Amino acid sequence: MTLKKTSLDKDKLNQIVTDARRNQEIREQSYRGQALKLYPWICGRCTREFTHTNLTELTVHHKNHNHDDNPADGSNWELLCLYCHDNEHSRYEETRFGNLQSSNRASVSMGSHNPFADLKNLMGSKK
Repeated sequence: MTLKKTSLDKDKLNQIVTDARRNQEIREQSYRGQALKLYPWICGRCTREFTHTNLTELTVHHKNHNHDDNPADGSNWELLCLYCHDNEHSRYEETRFGNLQSSNRASVSMGSHNPFADLKNLMGSKK
Protein backbone atom coordinates (compact mmCIF):
# COMPACT_ATOMS: atom_id res chain seq x y z
CA MET A 1 0.00 0.00 0.00
CA THR A 2 2.86 2.43 0.72
CA LEU A 3 4.37 1.61 -2.68
CA LYS A 4 1.17 2.76 -4.46
CA LYS A 5 1.01 5.89 -2.34
CA THR A 6 4.65 6.72 -3.10
CA SER A 7 4.15 6.33 -6.84
CA LEU A 8 1.00 8.48 -6.69
CA ASP A 9 2.92 11.17 -4.78
CA LYS A 10 5.69 11.11 -7.38
CA ASP A 11 3.17 11.32 -10.23
CA LYS A 12 1.44 14.24 -8.54
CA LEU A 13 4.76 15.99 -7.93
CA ASN A 14 5.83 15.45 -11.55
CA GLN A 15 2.54 16.92 -12.74
CA ILE A 16 3.00 19.98 -10.51
CA VAL A 17 6.52 20.55 -11.83
CA THR A 18 5.36 20.11 -15.44
CA ASP A 19 2.50 22.58 -14.93
CA ALA A 20 4.81 25.08 -13.25
CA ARG A 21 7.29 24.94 -16.13
CA ARG A 22 4.51 25.34 -18.72
CA ASN A 23 3.05 28.30 -16.82
CA GLN A 24 6.49 29.90 -16.60
CA GLU A 25 6.93 29.61 -20.36
CA ILE A 26 3.53 31.22 -20.91
CA ARG A 27 4.40 34.07 -18.52
CA GLU A 28 7.73 34.63 -20.24
CA GLN A 29 5.95 35.04 -23.55
CA SER A 30 3.69 37.70 -22.02
CA TYR A 31 4.73 41.33 -22.08
CA ARG A 32 5.58 41.17 -18.37
CA GLY A 33 7.93 38.26 -18.95
CA GLN A 34 9.49 40.06 -21.88
CA ALA A 35 9.90 43.28 -19.89
CA LEU A 36 11.53 41.42 -17.01
CA LYS A 37 14.06 39.99 -19.48
CA LEU A 38 14.70 43.36 -21.15
CA TYR A 39 15.08 45.62 -18.14
CA PRO A 40 16.90 45.41 -14.82
CA TRP A 41 14.64 44.57 -11.88
CA ILE A 42 14.59 48.14 -10.54
CA CYS A 43 11.63 50.49 -10.19
CA GLY A 44 11.92 53.24 -12.79
CA ARG A 45 10.76 55.89 -10.29
CA CYS A 46 11.96 55.12 -6.76
CA THR A 47 14.91 52.92 -7.88
CA ARG A 48 13.97 50.14 -5.45
CA GLU A 49 15.73 46.91 -6.41
CA PHE A 50 13.92 43.59 -6.68
CA THR A 51 14.93 39.94 -6.36
CA HIS A 52 13.11 36.67 -7.00
CA THR A 53 11.56 36.86 -3.52
CA ASN A 54 9.74 40.17 -4.08
CA LEU A 55 9.48 40.22 -7.88
CA THR A 56 5.68 40.04 -7.69
CA GLU A 57 5.77 43.64 -6.41
CA LEU A 58 7.37 44.85 -9.66
CA THR A 59 4.85 45.68 -12.38
CA VAL A 60 4.95 46.68 -16.04
CA HIS A 61 3.61 50.16 -16.73
CA HIS A 62 2.48 51.13 -20.23
CA LYS A 63 3.92 54.59 -20.83
CA ASN A 64 1.10 55.63 -23.16
CA HIS A 65 -1.53 53.94 -20.93
CA ASN A 66 -2.60 51.66 -23.81
CA HIS A 67 -2.41 48.08 -22.57
CA ASP A 68 -2.81 46.75 -26.10
CA ASP A 69 0.34 48.56 -27.30
CA ASN A 70 3.05 45.98 -26.58
CA PRO A 71 5.96 46.38 -29.01
CA ALA A 72 8.54 43.60 -28.80
CA ASP A 73 11.33 46.13 -28.15
CA GLY A 74 9.62 47.22 -24.92
CA SER A 75 9.55 50.89 -25.89
CA ASN A 76 6.10 51.36 -24.30
CA TRP A 77 6.99 49.65 -21.03
CA GLU A 78 8.70 50.62 -17.84
CA LEU A 79 9.05 48.59 -14.68
CA LEU A 80 7.50 50.23 -11.61
CA CYS A 81 6.93 48.97 -8.10
CA LEU A 82 3.31 48.61 -7.00
CA TYR A 83 3.36 51.94 -5.18
CA CYS A 84 4.88 54.00 -7.99
CA HIS A 85 2.62 52.30 -10.52
CA ASP A 86 -0.46 53.17 -8.48
CA ASN A 87 0.80 56.74 -8.09
CA GLU A 88 1.38 57.06 -11.84
CA HIS A 89 -2.14 55.92 -12.64
CA SER A 90 -3.59 58.26 -9.99
CA ARG A 91 -1.73 61.20 -11.51
CA TYR A 92 -2.91 60.19 -14.98
CA GLU A 93 -6.54 60.04 -13.82
CA GLU A 94 -6.21 63.42 -12.12
CA THR A 95 -4.88 64.88 -15.36
CA ARG A 96 -7.65 63.30 -17.41
CA PHE A 97 -10.54 64.14 -15.11
CA GLY A 98 -9.08 67.09 -13.22
CA ASN A 99 -9.83 69.42 -16.13
CA LEU A 100 -13.48 68.37 -16.08
CA GLN A 101 -13.71 68.92 -12.34
CA SER A 102 -12.08 72.36 -12.49
CA SER A 103 -14.57 73.50 -15.15
CA ASN A 104 -17.43 72.23 -12.97
CA ARG A 105 -16.06 74.06 -9.92
CA ALA A 106 -16.90 77.42 -11.44
CA SER A 107 -20.59 76.52 -11.47
CA VAL A 108 -20.57 75.11 -7.92
CA SER A 109 -20.47 77.53 -5.03
CA MET A 110 -17.58 77.02 -2.66
CA GLY A 111 -18.12 76.62 1.06
CA SER A 112 -17.67 79.73 3.16
CA HIS A 113 -16.53 78.01 6.37
CA ASN A 114 -12.88 78.54 7.29
CA PRO A 115 -11.79 76.30 10.19
CA PHE A 116 -8.62 78.40 10.67
CA ALA A 117 -10.30 81.79 10.69
CA ASP A 118 -9.64 82.49 14.38
CA LEU A 119 -6.38 80.55 14.64
CA LYS A 120 -4.20 83.61 15.13
CA ASN A 121 -6.25 84.76 18.11
CA LEU A 122 -6.28 81.25 19.58
CA MET A 123 -2.52 80.89 19.20
CA GLY A 124 -1.98 84.33 20.70
CA SER A 125 -3.95 83.44 23.82
CA LYS A 126 -1.69 80.44 24.52
CA LYS A 127 1.42 82.58 25.13
